[in-house]
Amino acid sequence: MSREQNTLNDGNETVLVLDFGGQYKELIARSVRSSGVYSRIVPGTTSAAEIRALNPIGIVLTGGPDSVYDPNAAKCDREILALGIPVLGICYGMQLICHYLGGKVTKQDAGEYGKVRVIPVSGDKPFLALMSHRDVVEKVPEGFRVTAKTKDYIAAAEHKEKKLYAVQFHPETAHTEGGAEIIKRFLYDVCGAKGDYQLDDYIEKTVAEIKKEVGSDKVLLGLSGGVDSSVCAALLSRAVPNQLTCVFVDHGFMRQNEGDEIEKIFSKRQLNFVRVNAKERFLRRLKSVTDPELKRKIIGEEFVRVFEEEAAKLGDIPYLAQGTIYPDIVESGGSAGAVIKSHHNVGGLPDNLKFSRVLEPLSNLFKDEVRVVGHKLNLPKKLVDRQPFPGPGLAIRIIGEVTDEKLAVLRQADLIVREIIGKLKRKPDQYFAVLTDTPSVGVKGDARTFDRVVAVRAVNTCDFMTCEYAPLPHKILGEISARITAECTEISRIVYDITGKPPATVEWE
Repeated sequence: MSREQNTLNDGNETVLVLDFGGQYKELIARSVRSSGVYSRIVPGTTSAAEIRALNPIGIVLTGGPDSVYDPNAAKCDREILALGIPVLGICYGMQLICHYLGGKVTKQDAGEYGKVRVIPVSGDKPFLALMSHRDVVEKVPEGFRVTAKTKDYIAAAEHKEKKLYAVQFHPETAHTEGGAEIIKRFLYDVCGAKGDYQLDDYIEKTVAEIKKEVGSDKVLLGLSGGVDSSVCAALLSRAVPNQLTCVFVDHGFMRQNEGDEIEKIFSKRQLNFVRVNAKERFLRRLKSVTDPELKRKIIGEEFVRVFEEEAAKLGDIPYLAQGTIYPDIVESGGSAGAVIKSHHNVGGLPDNLKFSRVLEPLSNLFKDEVRVVGHKLNLPKKLVDRQPFPGPGLAIRIIGEVTDEKLAVLRQADLIVREIIGKLKRKPDQYFAVLTDTPSVGVKGDARTFDRVVAVRAVNTCDFMTCEYAPLPHKILGEISARITAECTEISRIVYDITGKPPATVEWE
């Protein structure tokens, strides 16, 4: 089913998330769903009449980069606040509510960023919450009651009679203590939610929608062997089992022995499995290319071209299926957000796509939801729970031009990283090696060397929209450094990345 169709969930009570360009809007939607309530992200410009027709049980106004007093700032239909539907404003959403209803929002020199101590007016225990704002609510509208403060500013307010609630911090992030409980209280205590959203329903409804759209046509799926494409294959197999061909394009950028492992797993399943060895083709396209965004677009286009060629060999296949998930769309500039990086199966699609339709049955799910669906579809646990691996593969873990020589070096270094960290009882959520384009002076065998630097990345995250670096033991880091520099003769130095997301992304490119 298309991305547009996959935003509907008829029959479930729904909370609408009005998007004003905030970087955490998907986390809001995910937090709502994690509480058993279906959520749907819609543009902040959606009219009150359209919202009334959708019959939501609640509305959440997201954060955003604008200032509410700016004439060109993102705005919503102010009649939304008079519909009688409970509204929760978060960050910019709080400021918008207060601005519309007669409060005062001003710009401060410093603002608040990072974890800030929030003090409830009720006398409840203070807690740390993630703040990210320079504008502040200086005065709440008439009839509102301030419910929490920080050392310097108003942190939360409410108007119970109008069912309007607002917080300056971000309860949707893991950085806010008790944030999930705050959202849950809004859903159940204020909106009166019953909690009728379950992924069992999602599978059943999605399978029915795929059957209805595809009919008797055939579908071609680009199967990478990663979590997303594998779950997509299982879902499509259930919906159109005799009409699905899975093509594994081995672009040569996989990890050590990964291509063979993928073929072994999927060639035994009830699929038409086709493996295309295309390493030389992709390397030719990437020759002299160093820009990471251009790499992604070239790889994405070449993927589709291979799919088209395989489709031509197999006969008329009008549908191209992809394992696109919500974070892919967000980081590629879907909705109101800025383009952070294009994903090979989103921003990398060429304009002259020869397939008549694109199926993206997972495009409304987050990574944790995709894994749940995978387990419910009885995919192997080892496959479903594997750590994420980008579609462009090692090509975007090599800084600068991609060559066969560099790929061989990185595969070996990455295998060492995964072997050593993989032995830990409590593993990070994602860990890998990056081959930088920075050479460094070293000494091996009493001789001067000037070889490349490898960066090791390991992060902890619950959503892959934000993350913190994993504080690996120095003993583990020392073992990684010793093995890589001993076994990879082209590497002279190892560094450990201790940057979170934000300000960085999980991948280096």
